[in-house]
Order: sequence, then C-alpha cells, then structure tokens
Amino acid sequence: MTGSAPEKPALKVLLCSPRGFCAGVVRAIESVERALALYGPPIYVRHEIVHNRYVVDELRAKGAIFVEELDEVPDTDAPVIFSAHGVARNVPQEAQRRNLLALDATCPLVTKVHREVEIHFKRGREIVLIGHARHPEVVGTMGQLAAGAVTLVETIADIDAFVPKDSSKLAYVTQTTLSVNDTAAMVEHLKARFPAIVGPHKEDICYATTNRQEVVTRVAPIVDAMIVVGAPNSSNSQRLKEVAERAGCARAALVQRAADIDWNVFDGVSCLGVTAGASAPEILVEEILDAFADRYILNVETVSAAKEGVFFPLPRALRETQAAE
Repeated sequence: MTGSAPEKPALKVLLCSPRGFCAGVVRAIESVERALALYGPPIYVRHEIVHNRYVVDELRAKGAIFVEELDEVPDTDAPVIFSAHGVARNVPQEAQRRNLLALDATCPLVTKVHREVEIHFKRGREIVLIGHARHPEVVGTMGQLAAGAVTLVETIADIDAFVPKDSSKLAYVTQTTLSVNDTAAMVEHLKARFPAIVGPHKEDICYATTNRQEVVTRVAPIVDAMIVVGAPNSSNSQRLKEVAERAGCARAALVQRAADIDWNVFDGVSCLGVTAGASAPEILVEEILDAFADRYILNVETVSAAKEGVFFPLPRALRETQAAE
C-alpha cells in the first residue's frame, strides 16, 4: 500500500499593492525596447537601465549593450541611452562632443530634482542633498553643478557636522527613493539647525516609493515574514526591507527571484507578506508565489494603499520617430 503524500500546510499571503514597476521604470525599459525596434541592435545603455538583473538580462538578450561610462562606447551611429537614475551634466556634453545619438531615459521625477538644484544655485543658495553616496541618482544630481556646490548628507551626524558658508542661503533636495520616515527626520533636523533653509515645493521622494512603503507599513506588523522582490543594488527595494523590519516584521528578506529563497527563513510561517521594488517585474513576483505554492496551499489576499495611474511619455526623440512612421 502506497502512503499518500503529506498534505501541504496552509499559507496566507498578503500581496501588497501597489508594488513593482513605477511609471519611470516603465518609461526607461520601453525607451530601450523602442530604440531596439527603431534602430536595431546593438544599442548602448549607460549603467543598468533600472536596477534589476532580470530586466537587464532580458534587454541584453535583445541586443542592448550595457556600459558604465561613455568611453566604453565605440564611435557609432547606434543610440546611447542614459538610465532612469539620471546622469551628471558632463555625460550628455561628452556624448554631444562625440556626436553620439544620446537618448535620455532619466525618470522625470529625478529630472525635477536636477531642475531644483539648478534653480537654487542660480538664486545663490548652497545646496544640501539627502541621499546615499555613490548611488547613481546621487552622482547625477551632484553632477548638475560644479564640485562643492552640493553637499551630501547621509545621516543626522552629517547634518551636525555641516558648516554652511551662509546659513541664511541654504536649500535642500533629496534622493527620490529614500525611506519616507528617515528622510522626514533628516529634514526636521536640518530645519531645526537652519531655520531659513528652503525645501522643494513638492517633496522629492517619488510617489511610487511613498506608496510602496505605506502598504508595507500596514502589512509588516501582521505577517510572520515579508518578501521584498528586488535587487540588492536597488535603493527603493532595500528601503522596503528596512521599512518592513521597523514596522515589526522580524523576518524580512530581499529576494531577486525564486531560486534565491532561503527556505530556512520561512520555516513555520502561516502568514507571508509579499511586495516588490519599483524596478522588479511582476513575473518575478509570480515566480516566487509559484515557489511557495509548491510547498504550501496559498490563500492570497491583496492589501491596497493607493491606486496609481501615473504615465510618463517616452523621450521626445523616440516619440517623434514613432509619429513619423
């Protein structure tokens, strides 16, 4: 007599919404795909178009060549696309000097921060940037002006150590993918030290970062564990993991895809939260849910914090070419 397989345990899954791709990521990926369709491979992309290995590998398979700097691009008629994170001012200048066909896929919400920095500088203000050193968005924002015009602060201690040239002529901007609560504390500290400091008319942390963190804050305290689908070099994904931990979820894991799941972390869970960073495609969320379905009987429930209808059109050069067809 053959024994029947043991019944799989039940697992309630709280699926966070919104999650995954934001409008800026969709625009960046579609820019690469549109350029490939119009010009044919290869096309060059400076830096990962978005911080997700699956997305990058898919585009590479279609003919995109990813480089870190323009000096890796040969003299070519092929387009060169700047990633969603934005670039320093000298990058498009160098592309123009070399007569490269440059297409800018910078997220419009990052471009907004670039414009703010320029305006503050023209008005004679010294600028403080709240962000993470070496993140490409921060490098691009600081690179809008000459060295020394923007001071990066990562911690409260950095703010305490900052000595401005004139405390009555200060402004601050922020990276778009930071922790909402951490950044609010940093801004509060800046304002306490420098009451005259000027901030953005509308906060720089993007709508997608805010919405994804809000729903994680709701879900994290009521689940045994939380999975954030995303890449380790994705700032907004890392922040989601931190938000989950601070909201009371002791077992929060950043996972790129199903093969990376450490099942020991999820031993004995009966309720699991699942979200995805703004550069993680939904196919990877589905892949991870399928992996859990192999081990558990899933009861999936969606928890929503906001509805997103934001759309950003493609870069003008790609729109104009499309219209001319």
